[in-house]
Amino acid sequence: MREIVRPVCAALSVACLAVGISATSGGAAFAQAKQQQMAPAAKQPAPAPAPQQDQMPPIKQMALTDKQVDSALAAAKEMDPITAKLSENVRPDPKVVAQLEGIAKKNGFASYDEFNNVVDNISLVLGGFDPQTKKYVGPEAVIKAQIAQVQADKKMSAQDKKEALADLNEALKSPPPAVENKSNIDLVAKSYDRLMEEFGGSDEN
Repeated sequence: MREIVRPVCAALSVACLAVGISATSGGAAFAQAKQQQMAPAAKQPAPAPAPQQDQMPPIKQMALTDKQVDSALAAAKEMDPITAKLSENVRPDPKVVAQLEGIAKKNGFASYDEFNNVVDNISLVLGGFDPQTKKYVGPEAVIKAQIAQVQADKKMSAQDKKEALADLNEALKSPPPAVENKSNIDLVAKSYDRLMEEFGGSDEN
């Protein structure tokens, strides 16, 4: 889903960068990671126009429910065909916003803002999962693992490796906030594959 309310991945660049590099190998991984770092994630909602990262409001953390997770997935799938046609960093047409608001409400959210807040909280947790073991280890541990992976990758060019390591080390300096509601980790773990497919930052779907 193209972002139209607020760039979660910009706020969680650690998670996006790590997931991007772990998803593939070699130069392709670096290219994906750079794309995710420089532009809003394809699967998250974002503001219109999108603010700069240093102007991002903090995530309003909340305790998620199974229903909210399922509803977010259902709503996002309905929104994908609409948001895929939008240009990044361009204010969407009010009619499009109204469509998305309607989809959010149809799926049980009080508003599109509430939908986005749920997605924010899901993304915050996803960023701390090791994509190999599918267990929550925290975003810093994920990034450190990716640094080791990049360092050991013999397929990446020296320049790509240098840039990727610089980005990852920079990400370690400003990790996303800790997950306040630990129950969210178990909820996300139960639907990890589905959530990664929808909110993991890939344009493939």
